[in-house]
Amino acid sequence: MDRPGFTASLVAGGVAGISVDLILFPLDTIKTRLQSPQGFNKAGGFHGIYAGVPSAAIGSFPNAAAFFITYDYVKWLLHTDSSSHLMPVKHMLAASAGEVVACLIRVPSEVVKQRAQVSASSRTFQIFSNILYQEGIPGLYRGYKSTVLREIPFSLVQFPLWESLKALWSWRQDHVVESWQSAVCGAFAGGFAAVVTTPLDVAKTRIMLAKAGSSTAGGNVLSALHGVWRTQGLPGLFAGVFPRMAAISLGGFIFLGAYDQTHSLLLELGRESP
Repeated sequence: MDRPGFTASLVAGGVAGISVDLILFPLDTIKTRLQSPQGFNKAGGFHGIYAGVPSAAIGSFPNAAAFFITYDYVKWLLHTDSSSHLMPVKHMLAASAGEVVACLIRVPSEVVKQRAQVSASSRTFQIFSNILYQEGIPGLYRGYKSTVLREIPFSLVQFPLWESLKALWSWRQDHVVESWQSAVCGAFAGGFAAVVTTPLDVAKTRIMLAKAGSSTAGGNVLSALHGVWRTQGLPGLFAGVFPRMAAISLGGFIFLGAYDQTHSLLLELGRESP
C-alpha cells in the first residue's frame, strides 16, 4: 500500500469509529444491560446510559484505525482480479486479520466500558484502576478470546456482504457507488451479521462482567453459552438482539459510509497535492 492509501485508511477508519461509537453509545449501554447476568433493571435500566463513554471515546479511534489499516493492507497484499470468485475469500481473510489486530486495542476499552455501563455510579478511571489493581494487565484482556471469536464470524458475514452489495449496486447503475449507497449496504450487512452473532456477543458480555476468579471469568465461550442456555434458554442467547441489530445497522450506515466518504476525500486530496 502506498503512503497516501495507508494514511487515508488510518484517518478514515478512526473518524468512522469515533463517529459511530459516540452517536450509538446509548443503544450499546441498553444492550449490555439486557445481557448482564444481574438483569436489566439492577444493571441500571435507563439510568446513566452514557456511563463508560470516556473509555469508548479513547479506544474507538485507534481501534477502528487499526482495523482498516490491516483490512486494506491485507486486501492489497492478496490482490486478485475484481471478477475473481476468490474476492469474497480475500475480504474474509482481510476482515479476520483486521479484527485480530483491532481487538488488541478494543478489548481493554470494552472491558472498562461494559463494567461502567452496569455500574453507573462508578467513574471510568476508578473502574480502570480497580481492574489493574485486582487483576493486572490480564484483567484488561479478559474476554479477548471471546471477543475475537465474536468479531471474526461477524466480519466474515458483514464485510464480504458489504463488498458484494456495493459491487452489485455498482453493476446495476454502471458506476461506482456513492458514499450514501455504501452506507446503505453497510446497514443491511451489519444488521444481518448482528443477528446471527448475538449468542457470541452474549457470551462475551458474560465473560467480561463475571466476578474475578469465577468459572465464567476463565473465558471459556462454550461454557458461557451453555450456562446461558441452561438458565435462560434460547431467549437468553439472543438477549439484546433488537438493540444490537438496531445499533449495528445504524452503525454500519454511519461507520462504513463515513469510512468511504473520508477515505475518498483523503485520496482525492493526496492526488491534488504536489
